[in-house]
Amino acid sequence: MVSKPDNLTDAEVVSAVLGGDKDRYVQIVERYEVKLLRYISFLIRDYDQAADILQDTFIKAYINLRSFRLNKKFSSWIYRIAHNEAINSIKKSAKTVNFSKLDINDDSFAVDFSGAHVIDEMFLKKEVRQCLKMLDVKYNEVIVLYFFENLSYDEISDILHIPSSTVGVRINRAKKILKAACSGRGVRL
Repeated sequence: MVSKPDNLTDAEVVSAVLGGDKDRYVQIVERYEVKLLRYISFLIRDYDQAADILQDTFIKAYINLRSFRLNKKFSSWIYRIAHNEAINSIKKSAKTVNFSKLDINDDSFAVDFSGAHVIDEMFLKKEVRQCLKMLDVKYNEVIVLYFFENLSYDEISDILHIPSSTVGVRINRAKKILKAACSGRGVRL
């Protein structure tokens, strides 16, 4: 059975691109553009810079496409490239973020972290997003990947190159830090 061109798996698209159908790469961009931009934006916190990093991510992925192993998950591979590009940008800029200017007005919003499916980016209030900015990158990235991108511990482990157990520890610590940070701002989690 032959897949329709728009229903190809990531591995099939990569194989087609490597086989000479370079125009198929646009399918990769279309599939991952929004997700990667959201992830990078949470890490970088500057839309224009995140958009530049996203472009660099797709260029780097295209250039290094031959290094992708078809028996692995493409999503983890491209998220890893985005992660590395974002972290490199953070290190280069070495800017500090002033968190004292957070705009949090409504203290009635509450989020229950007991269920992984409770947090959905479409319904996440501005206050919690502002609190997320207060987390260190290592905690912010696991929260974003787990709750917003709905990735498994194993997928996050592949992206961040840390053990799955460390992913779990960081998520638990991040939730505690986030809860404390939001409580300090009048937002109950």
